[in-house]
Amino acid sequence: MSETRVNTKTMSLTDYAIRYGFVALLVGLVVYFSIAAEGFASPYSAVFIFQSVAITGILALGVTATLVVDGFDLSIGAVATSALMLSAYVMVVLEQSALVAVVACLLMGALVGLINGFLIVQMRVPDLLATLGMMFLLIGLQRIPTEGRSIATGMSLPDGSTAQGSFSPEFLALGRHRFDFFIDNLIPVSVVFLIVIAIGIWLFLEYTRYGRVMYAIGSNQRAASLAGVPVKKYKIIAYMISGVLASMGGILLAARLGRGDIASGNNLLLDSVAAALIGFAVLGAAKPNAFGTAIGALFVGILLQGLTMMNAPYYTQDFVKGGVLVVALMFTFALSNRR
Repeated sequence: MSETRVNTKTMSLTDYAIRYGFVALLVGLVVYFSIAAEGFASPYSAVFIFQSVAITGILALGVTATLVVDGFDLSIGAVATSALMLSAYVMVVLEQSALVAVVACLLMGALVGLINGFLIVQMRVPDLLATLGMMFLLIGLQRIPTEGRSIATGMSLPDGSTAQGSFSPEFLALGRHRFDFFIDNLIPVSVVFLIVIAIGIWLFLEYTRYGRVMYAIGSNQRAASLAGVPVKKYKIIAYMISGVLASMGGILLAARLGRGDIASGNNLLLDSVAAALIGFAVLGAAKPNAFGTAIGALFVGILLQGLTMMNAPYYTQDFVKGGVLVVALMFTFALSNRR
């Protein structure tokens, strides 16, 4: 009897650790940096953290959509950078409006997702290989129109002429405008986009029939297929969601920079994947979920901002991110297996 009671107590402690351990770690991190780093707890510091993770968070939500159907998208960083370059090219070189640039980028993202999905579900190419190939294809493709140069107002084109277009104020506002919130010019547009998209993806996956079907596909694709679910269609849709969200991230990055910087998206893939995978540990989900992904992105942002304000060397950041990812995954799967 006593042994059963001890086992029950142990299991309850394990369940508690699985469910709230990562959240407790996040809160502890905030408290520590608030004490150790002067100015960390200020509203502007908090907003800067959100702004620093907004784009990677949006991309990570796209990765989450593919993880839900037991897939994976390695092309998101390349899609975002391609959207950045495409939007700049449309406005600066082709002299089109911001609306045309945004629509072109979103269509490009949807098309890339459609091709990825077709390769994976119809041609039966493994998802890692298909999206890796697409990543290299896009990295090469986005450099061809400008012969590998970044795009900026007044740049010299390969034919010797000068670009006559420019970034429209409406487009730049997507990355630079701030809304008043108790304090003037506090909340950046990119943060609002992140919050709205995160809530939308969370509601879609958790509370709609389509989201539950996607989880069913990821849990047991064969069973879902036997139950009459159009598995191929849903998997293609998941990759299209990933492509569109990656394009949105690229648009916001271009609007923030005000130029088509070809090297600006180098870390987007790793940071986004880290946020999505860290999300597995949030509230003991042990599965891809939008809420966990958003918290994962926020966790990485808080960690890096705190280290920066404590004057930690910049070259330690990737090591810290890798360590956090390894610990989070170890924590999630080890404790989940025990449970």
